[in-house]
Amino acid sequence: MSNKETLVGVLAALVCAGLSACATSALPPPDTANAVIRWSADAQRAGRWSGSGVAGMPILLKDNIETADMPTTAGSLALAANAPGRDAPLVARLRAAGAVIVGKTNLSEWANIRSSDSISGWSAVGGQTLNPYDPARTPCGSSSGSGAAVALGLAPVAIGTETDGSITCPASVNGVVGFKPTVGLVSRTHIVPISHSQDTAGPMAATVTDAARVLTVMAGSDPADPATVEADARKTDYAAALDAGSLRGARIGVMRFLKGYSPETQAVFDQNLQALRDAGAVLVDLPEGPDGRTIGAAEFQVLLYELKHDLNAYLASTDPAQVPTRTLAEVIAFNAAEPRETVLFGQDTFEQAQTKPGLDDPDYLEARAASLRLAGPEGIDRLMRENGLVALIAPTTSRAWTNDPKDDDDMQGSASRLAAVAGYPHLTVPMGFDRGMPVGLSFIGGQWDDARILSLGYAFEQATQARRPPPVR
Repeated sequence: MSNKETLVGVLAALVCAGLSACATSALPPPDTANAVIRWSADAQRAGRWSGSGVAGMPILLKDNIETADMPTTAGSLALAANAPGRDAPLVARLRAAGAVIVGKTNLSEWANIRSSDSISGWSAVGGQTLNPYDPARTPCGSSSGSGAAVALGLAPVAIGTETDGSITCPASVNGVVGFKPTVGLVSRTHIVPISHSQDTAGPMAATVTDAARVLTVMAGSDPADPATVEADARKTDYAAALDAGSLRGARIGVMRFLKGYSPETQAVFDQNLQALRDAGAVLVDLPEGPDGRTIGAAEFQVLLYELKHDLNAYLASTDPAQVPTRTLAEVIAFNAAEPRETVLFGQDTFEQAQTKPGLDDPDYLEARAASLRLAGPEGIDRLMRENGLVALIAPTTSRAWTNDPKDDDDMQGSASRLAAVAGYPHLTVPMGFDRGMPVGLSFIGGQWDDARILSLGYAFEQATQARRPPPVR
């Protein structure tokens, strides 16, 4: 396949399937054209926004984030007409700062929570998003379109959301920067939810600088989201806090206890450890860590309970004329009656969530307390305290696996769980390639350490300059 043919295939997935504004025939804002003109061909090739802030910056949004001028579908036909005419607070903040919202990006339907067999980057509304480095391989999920769009230069920044890995994995396998903030730094109001314990929105960008610029605008308290009560006091100018020398003397823990990465990704990671040392970092090997399986089992129970509770609350806030499915149970019934929804996989996770009682159930309370304790105070916090560390690092994941669910080339290794469950910041920065596919290096810190983690990632980015645009460019 030629580069031209590959580009056409990728753009077809992104512009019509990947950009849900096209798929749902929504009209973009009137100033979209001017923003796209400013995002010039030279800027796209450089992967860098030329402005000092976000004024005029074209930004794409994952299609589970509400805007007043476009539908918000979460990739589901049940929400195809969901246009309540309101901006999520993070969107309102971006618009007030002069950013231009140019469209919605495709996602793994319902942010990958509908089924244990869900396919990353596929939704009934948008189809299959493609990885611009190799269309036969996954863009990962659930912020698939956001990662692929930034990789292609369709916008300097796209906003994703993460419950566990949904910003960092697609950023890594699409060769861009992805930042999952501390939960509570950015409002979740008017975002189609999974879990109020773990959900957060965050920027995906070609550079750490642009991610930091956008986070500075997005961050802040929201009276409608109790998790953000400390956000105004905790936020700062994240771009101004970036320091190319921040690795000097920084004690960083190498999470050797995370296993399962491909040999190629592990080799790239080990090479980059020397780059970190050369930049002045003091690396401390961590051969042992928290029990990921125990944390994962508790986390899954939390997600089931909160999915039912939080999605029911969200659906109740929509317009019944636009969204006839008013509960998770009704969404399950809709999917069962709609062949286009279940053509590739079912909805077993939805069905498990529907069986759960309320959030006062002792099993839920026990699972949430255990998962938070094991990932946070007895996990990240303990590792950093006992070893005098300012951050933890690991490969984000290995190269993108194939889109064929029947082969054995599947996901290998992940650094997302501890930070996701604890609600702590997690940054991925391109570090090189695994058999021609991009892979990222993860920086993880303690609660509200967002500025430090971004700065360490920035210093690594400046020292290595590892990002390379997709060959279709």
